[in-house]
Amino acid sequence: MIFEQVVKIPDDRIGVIIGKNGKVKTEIQDKCGVAIDIDSENGNAIISSTSKPIVEMEPFKAVEIVSAIAKGFSPERAYRLLGEEEVLQLVDLRDYAGKSANSLSRIKGRIIGEAGKSRKTIEDISGAFISVYGHTVGLIGTFEEIKLATEAVTMLSKGRSHASVYNMLQEAKRKSKLDRMQLWENDTMRKS
Repeated sequence: MIFEQVVKIPDDRIGVIIGKNGKVKTEIQDKCGVAIDIDSENGNAIISSTSKPIVEMEPFKAVEIVSAIAKGFSPERAYRLLGEEEVLQLVDLRDYAGKSANSLSRIKGRIIGEAGKSRKTIEDISGAFISVYGHTVGLIGTFEEIKLATEAVTMLSKGRSHASVYNMLQEAKRKSKLDRMQLWENDTMRKS
């Protein structure tokens, strides 16, 4: 299977994808078995398979990693996407702000919070990584983590209070813990 995909990269993120002395680009190529050709003139990263990948998903993981870095994640956080269960989700804030630059700025400020407190709280409780960049919010995590973090981002984007968002997150986390405990108890009962 020949694989080739183009990812558009903002000018200010090209250097991050390349890394010091090409380190980040080389790491992605090595970890995913792909070649990455970056055209800094038009901001395109062309990702292509170099040989038959060991795991079919590797070239797609390379696309996700490059896309995540392009959307503001650090390479270290983007490498979490190498995990089998990890995915990248993007939320377009223009769906909530419309064409108003002021509304977009206000929503981004609500998601980030004072000194990054809101973003950190959502990350800590949901387990997902969050990056607010341009008009998007990027999320990296498992399906359940992203589902929870996306709900929090959506609630904040719609103007809900931070307290109600944190309460929702805590309640969902508590319910998840109870569900896991119930599964463990049921499994233990079956084995006895």
